Amino acid sequence: MKNAHRRCFFALLVSALACLATALAAQQTRITHAQAVVRARQIVARMTLDEKIAQLHGIRDANDFRVIPGLPRLGIPALHMTNGPAGVGPGGAGPQKPATAMPAPIAVAATWDPALAHTYGRLEAEETRSLGSQLFEAPDINIARVPQGGRVFESFGEDPFLTARIAVADIEGIQSIGMIANVKHFLANNQESARMSIDEIIGERALREIYMPGFEASIKEAHSASLMCAYPKVNGAFNCENAPLLNGVLKKEWGFSGFVISDWGATHSTVPSALNGLDVEMPTGHYFGDDLRKAVDAGQVPVSVLDEKLVRRFATMIEYGLFDALPKPTPIPAFEHGAVAREIAEQSMVLLKNNGNLLPIDRKTVKTIALIGPWAVRAETGGGGSSHVIPLYTITPDNGLHAALDSYTRLNVLDGTDMDAAAAAARRAEMAIVMVGDQDSEGHDQSLELPESQNNLVEAVAKANPKTIVVLKSGSAILMPWIDDVAAVLEAWYPGEEDGAAVAAVLLGDANPSGKLPLTFPRSVDQTLAAHPEQYPGVDGAVHYSEGLDVGYRGYTAHNATPLFPFGFGLSYTQFSFSEIKVSQQPDSANATVSFTVTNTGQRDGAEVAQLYLGFPSIAEGNEPPIQLKGFRKIDLKPGESKLVELKLDPRAFSYWSEKAHAWQIAPGEFQILVGDSSANTPLKSSVTIH
Repeated sequence: MKNAHRRCFFALLVSALACLATALAAQQTRITHAQAVVRARQIVARMTLDEKIAQLHGIRDANDFRVIPGLPRLGIPALHMTNGPAGVGPGGAGPQKPATAMPAPIAVAATWDPALAHTYGRLEAEETRSLGSQLFEAPDINIARVPQGGRVFESFGEDPFLTARIAVADIEGIQSIGMIANVKHFLANNQESARMSIDEIIGERALREIYMPGFEASIKEAHSASLMCAYPKVNGAFNCENAPLLNGVLKKEWGFSGFVISDWGATHSTVPSALNGLDVEMPTGHYFGDDLRKAVDAGQVPVSVLDEKLVRRFATMIEYGLFDALPKPTPIPAFEHGAVAREIAEQSMVLLKNNGNLLPIDRKTVKTIALIGPWAVRAETGGGGSSHVIPLYTITPDNGLHAALDSYTRLNVLDGTDMDAAAAAARRAEMAIVMVGDQDSEGHDQSLELPESQNNLVEAVAKANPKTIVVLKSGSAILMPWIDDVAAVLEAWYPGEEDGAAVAAVLLGDANPSGKLPLTFPRSVDQTLAAHPEQYPGVDGAVHYSEGLDVGYRGYTAHNATPLFPFGFGLSYTQFSFSEIKVSQQPDSANATVSFTVTNTGQRDGAEVAQLYLGFPSIAEGNEPPIQLKGFRKIDLKPGESKLVELKLDPRAFSYWSEKAHAWQIAPGEFQILVGDSSANTPLKSSVTIH
């Protein structure tokens, strides 16, 4: 642990100094938003109609299709965009350039640590600037409604509160150096199946309580400078021309002052999109080019509407210093940034099973290890699709373990293609480590089952050696038909370019796992919405969100269903206890503070994530789910150490969305307060009454 923390401190220090220098340069030109709007309006007033239309869409040529061209006559710079959110992906002129392949965003959520999310976003922003872009297309904060979703690995999990806290920190990290963040995909881009056309029928209450809170916090708290509208329809209208969502909720109700860009190819019209809230069509001007000029000439779209779109984007760019001389790009500090990526990966890993305390491996006593599997011989640097990062370097699992083990420990490495050879190697070794996983990607959803060959491999190795450890490299939940046959399971997600070093550190105890699941792992497909085709993936072009609020652990709890592993779950190499809960309430208000003590009762340094859930009183319009996450805190503790934790609950924590009033309302009555280490283990219980 000490070596890991020392490495992290050094890397963070280097990164922070670079960030400080960049931020100071940016601050010299930063002005208030109001001042930026004045300057933007002056520029727009000097533009011809053709120039205005040319600035409302991207262009696509052989070099770049993530750019809005500049207008030198008026000093308007080009806006180059780079994809995310797992590191710097495709973007900029020419072929995609290498960058730090970070752990997948789902791994960041598994840290339950907003400070690490801030570091994650800041590092990505620094590298985006190093590679010549001014907008970073991240974070992707769509709720993991179904674990089969092809982009779950890009998300922050199934819970709106956790998503909001991680998203706010990530965006603040991105924008701390003057980079434009682009929160996406608004709204409810929860599946890849038929994503270009599917109509998602979602009730108002579920929209407000499940699918909007992350975006609301990203706009109101983190002040994301831009937003991307999504491919699907919501309640009959495509997202990029959905007036109630874009003009109504986003711009009017939440006060969003930035600009809205379409996902690539998510624009479906000219006049409705122009009037209903879309500001920039990407990647080209199929609808916002010649057709928009015709619509303006015909009086269907007022020029004032175009002006407002341009003012939004120009003012944002001016506020972020992008109309001024930009700092010169600097080379990416590969190994310093790699050390940060490694620390995040280590803290994200979730120990799911550890019978007999087989982990951590004692490198001083274990002399033979069989390392087996497809993900034992190559690094899992990330998922596929537009978020793919070309890593600056990779550390494979076999190399990482070789480097970390003592010289007298023999490591026998096999890729697992010959199952008989794998079983024989496992039988000869003191213990076996099997590394298996999936390859999730944008564009299609995936099975929750590993390939049959991988499941068979795990079974064969476990039969040959009772001391079998499974390391999962997955972007979402995975079914585990072999769970009862193996001694230990470690969920490593997609660890990024430092895969081998990070996994070795956790397996050998140099890092104590502290990750917690940001989504529920089901026992079978039948425990998911896939059991009901009208709910997922949809029937006749529509998917009905008829589960309402019962998403993820809310649904499991409401239906008394026991998953394979619950939301918030994660073991440690030490043990923790919770005690002494107290609730104090401000008089005549819906504000309360919950305090309690967390103690490390084991023999190792470790970190615990204390989680606070609320149970609501009865509500005439329909009850809330039995439990909802409303607070959490990650605490580092030495053996025998105790710390007092205080978590504050504000009026929003006690509120539900009233469809009758179309507003947030506080539910009067007695709220149950539950505190523990997962959604399924809350040993501390109390209550508070809201009048």
